[in-house]
Amino acid sequence: MKAIELRELAIDELKKRLVEEEENLGNLLFQLSTSQLESPIKVRTVRRDIARLKTLIRERERMQPAEPANSEVKK
Repeated sequence: MKAIELRELAIDELKKRLVEEEENLGNLLFQLSTSQLESPIKVRTVRRDIARLKTLIRERERMQPAEPANSEVKK
């Protein structure tokens, strides 16, 4: 996944992809531990994709206006 492609997606779609990639990572790690994985580099690329997704989700969440805190002062 390219970062440019991911930036075009909505935050809900990013979260959905994050869940899919985390499941994919679990499967790859299982295959790696049982010596069934042909290319261990796939684990690294999936981890980096997960990091990209988390970064974009966090950026979007920070750009949204925060809910105002309780502005009343307690005495």
